[in-house]
Amino acid sequence: MPELIDNRIIRWSAVSMDHSLAPVLPLETLRAFEAAARTGSFSSAAEKLNVTHGAVSRQIAKLESWLGLRLFERGARGVVLTSEGQRLFLRTSEAFALIADTSDRWSEPRGAAVVRVSSIPSVSGLWLIPRLSRFEAGSPPLRIVLHVDHRQTDLGDEGIDLAIRCGRGAVHGRISLKLFEEWCFPIATPELSERVGDGAPARLLDFPLIHDSDASGWRAWFGARQIDYRPRPQDRRFEDYNLVLDAAAHGLGIALARPPLTEELLMSGRLVSVDANTVLNPVSYWLDRPVGQPRQAAMELARRIGAEAGLDPRKVENFLSGG
Repeated sequence: MPELIDNRIIRWSAVSMDHSLAPVLPLETLRAFEAAARTGSFSSAAEKLNVTHGAVSRQIAKLESWLGLRLFERGARGVVLTSEGQRLFLRTSEAFALIADTSDRWSEPRGAAVVRVSSIPSVSGLWLIPRLSRFEAGSPPLRIVLHVDHRQTDLGDEGIDLAIRCGRGAVHGRISLKLFEEWCFPIATPELSERVGDGAPARLLDFPLIHDSDASGWRAWFGARQIDYRPRPQDRRFEDYNLVLDAAAHGLGIALARPPLTEELLMSGRLVSVDANTVLNPVSYWLDRPVGQPRQAAMELARRIGAEAGLDPRKVENFLSGG
């Protein structure tokens, strides 16, 4: 019998997804059943759903007929679920809870002042979040909805107003503006920095090096010193720069500072410079937007981001006009 109920619910779910099929059991029928089962009374269910007692009774009769099962035992003091009804109540409660959870997760603030911004975890946590309150303040006030994702998706299809990413140039299907570049240098904990000491750049190879996915930063840094670097077994690789910095802050090796993402850690003293030599990171930071006319709130946020990055306002306006 439990299999029969589950199969009927699966059938109802599948049919409900395709309105070209018939007959379709209305969602209101299961809502009436769930309310009656929860309250133990058709009258209480009717009051909760703002319908008549007769409407609830008819919906329950329709459900019992459709399932071919008796779901309630009627009595003078209300209704009691049968064993089949109890199993169905469990399934419908789980289904409605799942629907409610999904609805809550997809419910976002909307309005003219809401701006949806997409970025990767490292940029989100190390650059955007520390500046979020400043970006939202001002006239007009803005509400930023942050979408953290490694993917490089179609911004228009995703409903994203602006995106901040690391990359080597403009991306097809987007309008892009270079925000800033990075001059990288080695950093470590104060204790490890003391052990590394001063001297030739090659001395860093005596210690584990920490890098992200492709180690291009370290290759560039050593290459500028005429040293051919390739990742070694003692080096550590993490896919996200947040983890690179966490590993360095826990003394696991030497990482490359990527200003301005490392501002707070360096100011706090948890990490310090190991070598004064710098190198221009092969990747830069870009502000992207979908093709087309931006919303006013998105334009205002782009101006605030550009100002924070120290950009010429004319470049920002050119980015917004699509020029």
